Amino acid sequence: MKERVRVLILGAAGRDFHNFNVYFRGNEHFEVVGFTATQIPNIDGRIYPAELAGNLYPDGIPIYSEENLEKIVVEKNVDVCVFSYSDVSHEHVMHLASRCVAAGADYWLLGTKFTMLESTKPVIAIGAVRTGCGKSQTTRRVSDILRELGKKVVVVRHPMPYGDLKKQVVQRFASYEDLDRYQCTVEEREEYEPHIERGNVVYAGVDYEKILKEAEKEADVILWDGGNNDMPFFKPDLFIVVADPHRPYHELTYYPGEVNVRMADIVVINKIDTAYPEDVDTVRSNIKSINPRASIVEAASPLFVENGEIISGKRALVIEDGPTLTHGEMPYGAGYVAATKYGASEIVSPVEYAVGSIKEAYEKYPHVTEVLPALGYGEKQLNELKETINRVPADVVVVATPVNLGKILNINKPWVRVKYELQEIGYPTLKDLIVRFFEKS
Repeated sequence: MKERVRVLILGAAGRDFHNFNVYFRGNEHFEVVGFTATQIPNIDGRIYPAELAGNLYPDGIPIYSEENLEKIVVEKNVDVCVFSYSDVSHEHVMHLASRCVAAGADYWLLGTKFTMLESTKPVIAIGAVRTGCGKSQTTRRVSDILRELGKKVVVVRHPMPYGDLKKQVVQRFASYEDLDRYQCTVEEREEYEPHIERGNVVYAGVDYEKILKEAEKEADVILWDGGNNDMPFFKPDLFIVVADPHRPYHELTYYPGEVNVRMADIVVINKIDTAYPEDVDTVRSNIKSINPRASIVEAASPLFVENGEIISGKRALVIEDGPTLTHGEMPYGAGYVAATKYGASEIVSPVEYAVGSIKEAYEKYPHVTEVLPALGYGEKQLNELKETINRVPADVVVVATPVNLGKILNINKPWVRVKYELQEIGYPTLKDLIVRFFEKS
């Protein structure tokens, strides 16, 4: 029998690093021989640095592409593959299991008992069934409620460490200058900017035990702002999960979205104003079937467009939140809805004008044909995004990503921003349930 079990962690620069830090780092029963990477471009080929990996890994840990999974399992003599990313179908999870088992390795999913850190402060966590359900505006709504109740809120965001990992161990964002200082990608800015606008402090990074200790120093309440549809890294005292009736049944068929629904104290069924009533009923029924104890809140995501009148009668290029379109699998988002609502004469498809990695994204995600995903995972891709925007023969650009692209890109045509916030419909409201939570605790 081997002295140490040889482990390969399957990830996407987030949950994988967390699982390593809390379960495998310093654990002499295991030897992690590598990570794999997918979903996000250019995150393989790096090294998880020795400074983060601990004294068992003086050379750090290599990060490979998931495309080479079988080859890695054989060449590295892997005993166990640990699945450690999110926003994928149950079928996808089991296809990976089949690949690992066929190559000779066991296949694990780590549970919440071994991966959730406990806080000394109350933790309210926001999660989702899928990317693009409306988790971000739900988090903003909850932060507003907590501030109304006189609570000092510190937001801790699910990781997006796509750069130099040694510089991203613990990150604190309280100003726009912090976004520049940490050289944030478009995806990071999408999540951090709306909180900074509200005066919220945001923490993120790689080592969430260290991050939690720092956040606890200045918070009455820790607000976990989950990414994709991952499970919280912190053990929640109140867990709010957002579901999307535009994608009925995904609450039963996606991982770990189903896990989140089963754990939820509150499930928000969002977008009921634009979904088919029968799909809202289906989602509600599915939630009750697997978690009858959860309170259900119904909500809408009304759109707010700055200078929306300039869209009318114009050819519009629509830019949407990137992850919602890519691994979130949505063909369009709020920008398309806004452009149609405000009377665009035509939605101009950007596909034939795309360059570089933006063009490659359309090839990888063929369901996206009418809108442009706001991909900017580095300076090169950001320049390709700008070039694509400026090549499209449109009269106006409708920007529906939460980041203010006009601040960071030189767009050669008029543009308008689309914002969206959560609005509860009927009772109970989130505020009702949060007040009740604090009264009980």
